[in-house]
Amino acid sequence: MAISISLVLLLVVLAVIFVRTGGLKMSHAVTCVLLGFFLAGTSMAPSIAEGISATANVVGELRP
Repeated sequence: MAISISLVLLLVVLAVIFVRTGGLKMSHAVTCVLLGFFLAGTSMAPSIAEGISATANVVGELRP
């Protein structure tokens, strides 16, 4: 678990750097995909899923 958490943090840092530089290459995309897979295996996954679901519900209820 400690290895997966530190790996997730490393991948988060790399993803943020890649997004800030503005150029998303294939290696950057692979890093982001790996971040998603490792993040899904952590204890934060249910909270992230609930947050995304709540945000989608709020956006869905907005009227133009």
